Amino acid sequence: MTVIKINAITVPAGSGDELAHRFAARAGAVDGNPGFEGFELLKPTDDREQWLVVTRWKDEESFQSWLSSPSFAEGHRSAAERAGDEATKPVSSHSELWSYEIAGGSAG
Repeated sequence: MTVIKINAITVPAGSGDELAHRFAARAGAVDGNPGFEGFELLKPTDDREQWLVVTRWKDEESFQSWLSSPSFAEGHRSAAERAGDEATKPVSSHSELWSYEIAGGSAG
């Protein structure tokens, strides 16, 4: 059964473009992991400061396997760190991981 993992990231006003840029710089990094089904970065369209990183996985085991993989660690290093430089300052001030499974819906 597909599981949904949502990372709700609090991003102060004015920092959202940098968050989007950082995600774009590592686009596709998770794509080849077993059980990975999809990813979206959702930008708020109101005055909220929470951006949502939504990933879909075949099952909980696939998600947990990715969390403990070298590709997870590498994907969460900044571009500066990957180039051997000092880490950049985080864009977010807080994040929470939410877990869901599909309980209903419709086919597009």
